[in-house]
Amino acid sequence: MSAPPAVPPCANMGTAVSKRKTLRNEAMSSVAAKVRAARAFGEYLSQNHPEGRNGSDDVPIRTWFPKENLFSFQTATTTMQANFRKHLRMVGSRRVKAQTFAERRERSFSRSWSDPTPIKADSFHDSRESHDLQDSCGTLDGDFDLNWEAEKELEAMACDGEDFIPPKIMLISSKVPKAEYVPTIIRRDDPSIIPILYDHEHATFDDILEEIEKKLNIYRKGCKIWKMLIFCQGGPGHLYLLKNKVATFAKVEKEEDMILFWKRLSRLMSKVNPEPNIIHIMGCYVLGNPNGEKLFQNLKNLMNPYRVAFESPLELSAQGKQMIETYFDFRLYRLWKTRQHSKLLDYDDIL
Repeated sequence: MSAPPAVPPCANMGTAVSKRKTLRNEAMSSVAAKVRAARAFGEYLSQNHPEGRNGSDDVPIRTWFPKENLFSFQTATTTMQANFRKHLRMVGSRRVKAQTFAERRERSFSRSWSDPTPIKADSFHDSRESHDLQDSCGTLDGDFDLNWEAEKELEAMACDGEDFIPPKIMLISSKVPKAEYVPTIIRRDDPSIIPILYDHEHATFDDILEEIEKKLNIYRKGCKIWKMLIFCQGGPGHLYLLKNKVATFAKVEKEEDMILFWKRLSRLMSKVNPEPNIIHIMGCYVLGNPNGEKLFQNLKNLMNPYRVAFESPLELSAQGKQMIETYFDFRLYRLWKTRQHSKLLDYDDIL
């Protein structure tokens, strides 16, 4: 039996080259087919969906796709992706959201939607403390009715005399930048101004009230506040009195310690003042939105039957200038204000 004829090496090389050419031609035809399909799809979108073009044809793009069809192709792709993502969000989410909203509405049915106070879980201990505080507030209300006239007579006796100047309490939060210098810029020709600088981080409402009572007794035993300045941080509709204690129109109605603070503060206001006692607010513009008016109105209600007026004018207004001049040396206050946020603070020229 004869052996098969040997294939020369050049024949094997020719076969390999022809195979490579065939594969390359097939790949090129496949790419060309894809290009033709993309062009046809783009032309279809351009003719049937002209709104898909975004008017950005003037932007140069380096690509092998036809420029006039690329944006339609991209717009269609983006639309399909967006619809797909929307479909993913919608599957099962509507039912879950509806249940969540229903549960939240059931839990918060009795709350105002504008109330920013978070809901706390009720417990026996909390309800007991709340009941005790309400009883104490009720006792305070009874004391107002029983002792009003007696306390008014005692205050009138303490304030008797032509040399008596009604005291002005200045409550200064350490949270105010450069607050430690505020007592040095008060009016020096008015001895009735009593500055009290308190620690915003660690002080309590009881500490503030006790210090006010002590300063009033030092000034003249039995006298009460006619004017008061609260110099603290805050903003439209709220006062940042202490750490984690922000006074809003909703919180002064619900937080017992804050309610008790304003009720006890009202007992330190004058009963013999023929005009309403004034509490000025500085360091923030509380009346920047309607919630500020609601806050002041709720504080007035808490401090009844004492007549108290809250004022928070803009410092650049005529009323603001009058408020500043009530407590401060206006020239020194302006100088302090210009250097309040300066790191290179030197008050030697002020003092």
